[in-house]
Amino acid sequence: MNRSQDRILATHAGSLPRPADLWSMVSAKAGGQPHDEAALQQRLDRAVADVVQEQLTSGMDVVNDGELSKTSFSAYMTERLGGLAPTEQPYISPISGRDIKEFPDYFDRIIEASSHRTPGVRRVVFACVEPLKYVGQATAQADIAHLKAALEGKGTDVADAFLPAIAPGSIEHWLKNSYYPSAEAFLYAIADAMHEEYKAIVDAGFILQIDDPDLADGWQVHPHMDLSEYRKEAELRTDVLNHALRGIPEDRVRVHMCWGSYHGPHKHDLPLEHFVDIFLNVRAQGYSVEAANPRHNHEWKVWQDVKLPDGKVLIPGVVGHYSDFIEHPQLIADRITQYANLVGRENVIAGTDCGLGTRVGHPSIVWAKFEALAEGARLATKELWG
Repeated sequence: MNRSQDRILATHAGSLPRPADLWSMVSAKAGGQPHDEAALQQRLDRAVADVVQEQLTSGMDVVNDGELSKTSFSAYMTERLGGLAPTEQPYISPISGRDIKEFPDYFDRIIEASSHRTPGVRRVVFACVEPLKYVGQATAQADIAHLKAALEGKGTDVADAFLPAIAPGSIEHWLKNSYYPSAEAFLYAIADAMHEEYKAIVDAGFILQIDDPDLADGWQVHPHMDLSEYRKEAELRTDVLNHALRGIPEDRVRVHMCWGSYHGPHKHDLPLEHFVDIFLNVRAQGYSVEAANPRHNHEWKVWQDVKLPDGKVLIPGVVGHYSDFIEHPQLIADRITQYANLVGRENVIAGTDCGLGTRVGHPSIVWAKFEALAEGARLATKELWG
């Protein structure tokens, strides 16, 4: 990974706006509907080129493919793992479990509104029914090829390029186990399968971003657990992730962690201070963490007491996805300098809380937020380097 050696670099967490026609094509594939694969790949090639250029135009230094080939991580895993079968179980998002207990009427209203927006759409729950294996080689190589083509001729405009992939522990929260004798055996089977994708991304010359939202939002998924029980669960999932990353150089990996990123109260999010040590045990060089929204904006103070390990890079979210407000560049600069003064300016890359593409009200808001992020990084650079 490149570091902020002489200026603050700017990046983001992954998901970017999809053109409407591409979204229809990708959704058809993800839903098992008839589609023209050749036409889809041609459209992806153009769209990834466009989204890379849009990132550079808006001031991003570290870019990706916008995750344009994916509808969601929970859907993408079913395309890349073999040994699965659809079930008839109703889909219920588990990542707000503790909040739902306190605010049931609020969540009932959200679910009702969602059903009216997408009538007749049912999300399929999958179960593992036989030994897991990785079957996503062709799709992963297509993602790699699209991003490589989009980067041709960009030269020094791009500090780094990354491709995201989901962590085994987060996959396990969305996938039912009907084959393996224990949750631990299931997790390690997911890790062994996903290792192939992780390695392919790094072997292609890209930074691997591991998305592990459920490291934090698993606290909501398991509302019956106390803190000590949950830490054991998180430690196991981190050990499993490190197993999946075996043989991959740490300096080619960054890990992104958030609290599920759903729009809602988040009152019962687990404070960062209670598991930051576990997060830092992931075998990665970069640590991307949600930090800009009203529930977590104060947690820069955690780094007053927690030392960032030598050689590591912190990627705090200094722009949020929780609203369509466009943060003022000076606010962004202030957030960046708070972190830089604690962990060292060269150890900070300015990031976003989560992927903005499917979470803010319009694509134009995404790019405006990125422009504010880039300007905030320039202001922070002036303050930190003079």
